[in-house]
Parts: sequence; C-alpha cells; structure tokens
Amino acid sequence: MSSLRITALIDNKAPKSLKSEHGLSLLAEFSGKTYLLDTGATNAFASNAKALGLDLSKVDAAVLSHAHYDHSGGYNAFFASNIPAKVYLRDSSRERYYLKLGPFREYVGIPKGILDKYANRFVYVSGNAEIADGVWLIGHSTPGLADRGKRAHLYRKTPAGLVPDDFVHEQSLVFDTPDGLVILNSCCHGGPDNIVSEVKSALPNREVLSIIGGFHLMGVRGASTLGVKPQEVEALGRILSELGVRHTYVCHCTGDPACAILERVMGGRVSYLRAGDVIEF
Repeated sequence: MSSLRITALIDNKAPKSLKSEHGLSLLAEFSGKTYLLDTGATNAFASNAKALGLDLSKVDAAVLSHAHYDHSGGYNAFFASNIPAKVYLRDSSRERYYLKLGPFREYVGIPKGILDKYANRFVYVSGNAEIADGVWLIGHSTPGLADRGKRAHLYRKTPAGLVPDDFVHEQSLVFDTPDGLVILNSCCHGGPDNIVSEVKSALPNREVLSIIGGFHLMGVRGASTLGVKPQEVEALGRILSELGVRHTYVCHCTGDPACAILERVMGGRVSYLRAGDVIEF
C-alpha cells in the first residue's frame, strides 16, 4: 500500500470526462489524512472531485501555494463542501498581486473579498512549519527572487507603487514519506531548482523522490509558447537530475514547448500530470 497518493483535480489538460482550465488543484492522501493544495481558478476542481468519487468534505487541511487567482478561485465551493478544514497560506498573502506588461496591468491575485469573507478559515504562517507529522510547509529562502518576478512580469502592490514580486507568498507542501521527500509547488515561481535546494536545506539528509507542479516556463501568450530560452530549460532538466530528484511531474504553467524540452533532456524521469491522473509513492 502506498504511503502517499496524489490526485490531480484540475489542470490545463484533462480527459474528455473531466473539466480543464488554467489552474491547478491537487488532493493528497497521506498517513490517514487528506490534504488539498489549491482550488484552481473556478469551482471546476470540485466538479472533477465529484466525478472522481472524491469527497471534499473529508479534507483535513488545505494549503494555498501562492496568492494568485488560478490557485484560489474555488474557495467558495470548497468552504461550501467542507466545514472544519483550515487553509494554510503565507502571512504575506494579500490582495496585491499583478501582471504588468509596459503600461498594461491586470490584477492576478486572490479573488477580492475571499480572505475577509472566510477569515476564520485561513491560517497565516511564516518560516517553515510542520502542520502534521511529516507534512511541511517550506517558504522561500533563496535571495534575489524579485529578479525572477520582473522577468515574469509579475508584481506586487506597495504604498510606493508596483514592485517586482519576490514570491514571499509562495510555499511548498512537502510530504516526508518513508522513502524520501515529495515536493508539491503549484507554479514554482522561485525556480524548481531553488525550491528543491531550499527543501533539501530545511529537511537535510533525505532523498527527494519527486517535485510536482507547474514550472512557469510558458510565455505570456499561453501554454503553447515558451517564456525562457530553450537552453535554460535544458539546464534546468540537468540540474534537477544533479540534485537527485528521482522523478519530476510537470503540469499547469510549464507549457508544451518546455515540457517537450524537459522530456528530451530527462527522458523517463519526467511526466506530465493532467486532471484525473493519480501518483502513488
């Protein structure tokens, strides 16, 4: 019997029997408890959960990976289905995150009003925190991530105006299984390689079985485009192997061109995770 079972509830890709959207939601079953990472952009994740025979009322705890709409848009449906579960998010998660391209700006943060409407359901955390035995929330410790925010055209609102996002609102959900660490990070804005290094530093002397999530390598025009140079994707694939990651699962904002490059570099050590797919460790 597996110690960790992960089901993708929503992703950009899905079989015809399920809904898809630009968003991500993962359900993890571990040590007798159930955890929900993100809710996608709408209530579609809840429809898929029902179609898959998964009961959201049984979720023991939920985690918001970061404060963007495509990961927090389904909380109305979740809270309607589940009464007791708390949602853990970074203490910097507020309604202040934007996409900015020249003079154009668009709010891409948590749907406005959600944090206040369900204030008693959210638990704000800082640093690294173990929320259950073997279940960790790991925040960013890598310096200079604002450079990545500027490159991705992602900004946060401050009293002085918009500044490049440094992703202090992003966190990884990590399961310490008997065979090693499994890292879930829905968009990896801080860089998948940085995230693996951060987790290895926070939880030393453990093998990294997998990192699962979107790698935010697509361009601003969507999943059919590449937002970085091909050489950077190739280098990332090699670095993940050098860091000892046994298998990588990509999805959501990785983008098709980047997925193809990673598959060429990493071979059988990388797979795409679409809605309805199940991974067991």
